[in-house]
Amino acid sequence: MNKNILKLWPELEWIQNEGLREKTARTWEIALEKSVLKEEDLEKIPFTLLCGPELKVSFMSHKRCVVHVARAAGEKMNEFFTTDLPVNMDVLISGAILADVGKLLEYELDKEGKAVQGIYGQYLRHPFSGVSLAEECGVPPEVCHIIAAHAHEGDLVKRTTEAYIVHHSDFMTFLPFKSRLIPGK
Repeated sequence: MNKNILKLWPELEWIQNEGLREKTARTWEIALEKSVLKEEDLEKIPFTLLCGPELKVSFMSHKRCVVHVARAAGEKMNEFFTTDLPVNMDVLISGAILADVGKLLEYELDKEGKAVQGIYGQYLRHPFSGVSLAEECGVPPEVCHIIAAHAHEGDLVKRTTEAYIVHHSDFMTFLPFKSRLIPGK
């Protein structure tokens, strides 16, 4: 596994299945190879372009928080619901790590180094490009489903339990910023 990817994503170690861990890491490697963004940019750019310049939370701070929240939720669901609603933790963690990998193709940097939606992103939002990247690396369909269904695009499909967890972990760590930064709210 690429040491830089492991430094970016120490949570990869939580994935018990070595093959899935490698495919998850490889997806990030390919995304970075295809992106104009570099690893260090991910610590500087905002996690969303929807909240304006007031948002100071970095892409990686948000993404890692989503993974941690999703993991904790999955563990509690397994503890309380055991066999009634089992959560596949490897699928959950891989899906949470990969949910926004497509943003590396969606975003570009302008002349001032500010993240903006690029031409690619105007045509294909990150759930679509994220699935494409993941499939290129052999990521299984149950994880690709999480990538595809984590954002509003997933509102029209039946989500798996793991996809619901990632979706809600993502939105609960996004919507408070969005509503706080909208004037008059």
